[in-house]
Amino acid sequence: MNRLVALFLAIGGTALAGETATIDGTALERLVLQDCGSCHGLTLKGGLGPDIRPEALAHYDRAGLAAVILDGIPGTPMPPWRPLLTQAEVDWMVTYLLSGGTQ
Repeated sequence: MNRLVALFLAIGGTALAGETATIDGTALERLVLQDCGSCHGLTLKGGLGPDIRPEALAHYDRAGLAAVILDGIPGTPMPPWRPLLTQAEVDWMVTYLLSGGTQ
C-alpha cells in the first residue's frame, strides 16, 4: 500500500480530493514506464501483461482504453486505477500510449 500512497502523492493527490489537476506529464510518463512497465515490460512490449505499444492498442478507441485503465480488467492482474488517477490524467495516459510516448 505504501507504493500506492507514494504514487498518489507523486501525481498530486487530486483524484481523491476531487480537485482539478494540473497534469504533470513527467510524473505520468514515469508512472507509465515504471508502474505499468512493471507488468507490461519496461519497454511496454509485454511481460505479465500484454504489449501496450500503439500498434498493440490500435483496436481500442480512446474511451475503451481509458475504461481499462480506470476500471482494470476483472479476473486478471490489471488493477483499477480510478482511485488514484483523475480523468484528465487518464486522458493524458491514453494519448501517450496511443502516440507511442510522443506527446
